[in-house]
Amino acid sequence: MSSELLTAARQALKTYFGYDRFRPLQGEVVEHVLSGRDALVLMPTGGGKSVCYQVPALVSTGMCVVLSPLIALMKDQVEGLRANGVTAAFLNSSQSFEAQSQIVEEVLLAEVKLLYVSPEKALTEEFFSLLRRVKITFFAIDEAHCISAWGHDFRPEYTRLSLLRERFPEVPMIALTATADRVTRQDILTQLRLRDARTFVSSFDRPNLSLNVLPGQKRFEQVLEFIHLRPEQPGIIYCLSRKSTEELTFKLQAKGIAAAFYHAGMTDVARSRVQEDFIFDRVPVICATVAFGMGIDKSNVRWVIHYHLPQSIESYYQEIGRAGRDGRKSDTMLLFSYADVIQRRKFIAESGQPELQEAKLQRMIEYADAQICRRRILLAYFGEHLDQNCGNCDVCRRPPRRFDGTILAQKALSALMRMQENVGMGMLIDVLRGSTRRELIEKGFDKIKTYGAGADMPLAEWQHVLTQLLNLGLLEIAYEQNYTLRITPAGRAVLFDGAKVELSRREEIAPLRKEEPRTTTGPYDEKLFETLRRLRLRLAREAGIPPYQVFTDVTLEEMSRRFPESEAAMRGISGVGERKMKNYGEEFIAAIRQFRRQKP
Repeated sequence: MSSELLTAARQALKTYFGYDRFRPLQGEVVEHVLSGRDALVLMPTGGGKSVCYQVPALVSTGMCVVLSPLIALMKDQVEGLRANGVTAAFLNSSQSFEAQSQIVEEVLLAEVKLLYVSPEKALTEEFFSLLRRVKITFFAIDEAHCISAWGHDFRPEYTRLSLLRERFPEVPMIALTATADRVTRQDILTQLRLRDARTFVSSFDRPNLSLNVLPGQKRFEQVLEFIHLRPEQPGIIYCLSRKSTEELTFKLQAKGIAAAFYHAGMTDVARSRVQEDFIFDRVPVICATVAFGMGIDKSNVRWVIHYHLPQSIESYYQEIGRAGRDGRKSDTMLLFSYADVIQRRKFIAESGQPELQEAKLQRMIEYADAQICRRRILLAYFGEHLDQNCGNCDVCRRPPRRFDGTILAQKALSALMRMQENVGMGMLIDVLRGSTRRELIEKGFDKIKTYGAGADMPLAEWQHVLTQLLNLGLLEIAYEQNYTLRITPAGRAVLFDGAKVELSRREEIAPLRKEEPRTTTGPYDEKLFETLRRLRLRLAREAGIPPYQVFTDVTLEEMSRRFPESEAAMRGISGVGERKMKNYGEEFIAAIRQFRRQKP
């Protein structure tokens, strides 16, 4: 790839998005995509996945076709791109024949750089015919985890996307997702028939998110207190059922909180109205099922509450990722009780993949029950090893008693290796405790050196230890091979290289006391911030767009810290691109100047 093309990519990032440099890994992905090769990109929600295909599309000859699962998501992304001066459009069933015909004409005239389309629309012969008449730069498959039955949001229509490779074998393809474990990643590569694809895995760490798990007793009282400590901050409360979203909404409204509910049982019109009220900052609190969120690109969601236990760590991680997309400090709270577990297992019994879903639910339970740093658990689940505790979760702030668990870990890892890493947790514990049950004896596990090495510890203690080894990333579950345990590279370092393991005692963790909301790192003038926020709201309403599409909170914070009073200074603010400078720059500069004059 030419250096001119990479220079053009950096210039496009500044011109259209207002950023001086790519985030970690973005630049590598952009360079790879511009070279015309397939890729799988994993970045957390808010990590900047979209830039990885939007910038290459802007500097390449031709049009990028983006496959997106939700109409709301397409609409939001296209409106955001247009606000930045990008020629983008979408095609889906929500549009009239006339509207679709207009978009097709623009595509044929090469006036569209990014075309968003649903999988159903993309796989029609009519659409294939359109694509053959234009130059396609590459295909971008957004929310690619939807293609995998191992993932948390499987969508049957996604499984046919390999037709794109069959019909357009010469067109490169980039698949992107925020949540995919090892098995799901491999499935994405296979299902889409990606060729010699490089897999880019960004850090899944979202250090701006505070992680908290509290007992599920007095749920409503806890939620009410949480919201009262965060007045006017937008947030989402995820509930288990449609009925619970409505009941919680009415209870919050009775307490004077502006809230609305959202679930799949509502009409399309009603759902769209609620979503727009949230996006446009008219209603700050949404009580929703998991049907809400994937189509939300709102950058300033400040908190996410799980009123009930999520179905999997993938779902939980994606849902909490909707908070703090702008990088500002944000809070999450999970209310957990075993009544939720019972209800979840009822749902699993009715599903088509009970064993897989039960295993994933069990990992979610282990997370909620954990007595070690919760961020380390999340990162380990996605194959990332964190060497130290995060300091920004309830366990870190109220740590349990700890001890050197290296020898216990070595006993378990050694036994597992001697059984060829081909047993589940139950059998491993039975071998460690010296069980004489028939299956164990028949397999000859009573002959291995570590048989009975942990006979002095009760079953519950070993379960607690192995759960921590999973959560620390020393073990992983091979879902695709009968849910057997595997030793990770970090686990082998403990077994062979002398790496140490710190474990916690099995004991209850005291519930967190509520804290006042925290501010972002770096001082800024809060009064100026509020002045600019009011100006942003007025301009957004005049333009009929969400406030964050004018400028994000992070951009307003930087203005409130640096006081840009000239065009050159304003262009130096992160998030101020050419189109936004032209549309809004002068008014924000004038507001800052007036504020400085009036400030005592």
